[in-house]
Amino acid sequence: MAATLLPKPSRPNPDFATARFEDAVPVRPFRWSWGGRHFPGWYWAATTGQHVGFESWLERDRLVLMDFDPAVVGMASQPFWLHWHDGSRERRHAPDFFMRRVDGSAVVVDVRADDWIAPRDAEAFELTRRACAEVGWGFERVGAPEAVLLANVRWLSRYRHPRCRREPVAARLMEVFSQPGPLMAGAAAAGDRLATLPVLFHLLWEHELSAEQMDVELLGPRTVVRRAGGGAG
Repeated sequence: MAATLLPKPSRPNPDFATARFEDAVPVRPFRWSWGGRHFPGWYWAATTGQHVGFESWLERDRLVLMDFDPAVVGMASQPFWLHWHDGSRERRHAPDFFMRRVDGSAVVVDVRADDWIAPRDAEAFELTRRACAEVGWGFERVGAPEAVLLANVRWLSRYRHPRCRREPVAARLMEVFSQPGPLMAGAAAAGDRLATLPVLFHLLWEHELSAEQMDVELLGPRTVVRRAGGGAG
């Protein structure tokens, strides 16, 4: 789905508020060039079972975090063009991502490091925010994510595919961690760690298990794991 979103004085089409931009096809192609500054690619999202494009490591990292977020149910890259006139010439901007949340709300996301925002970029982000507000969407301009959380989520993303869930190992892990305990000891209590650890990491990715302080400490043998929504502490 390709579309054009127009800010005031040309008001956005009200149909945009209900359009499924999470299924949109990118409005411009991703380009690969030898020795280029950008690092484009495709990320397989467990949330949708589809590939989503990115044009930098920063965008890839944001995709991983969106995929890990249980409140996100859909995502697409560069879903539409935003056109406007800056007083001297016509301009356009394709936001990096469209994100659909479980409650049905929508958020448009632009990814740019804080120290890489030129005045023209700031103008584009502000106009995107205003246009999104006109149709009842949220808008976020995000930069580099918190390093420890990203490292943990990137590790768990290696085990995001449904094939990593194996029974009866998953059931044993859920039973073991019905009481909070250390990650490695719990994996051993559920069986051979070579078999249980991939399943444990998948359950953490799926938020069926939760790990303490993932935003401040790297996952390790002594990380306290519990069944999501249960246990003390």
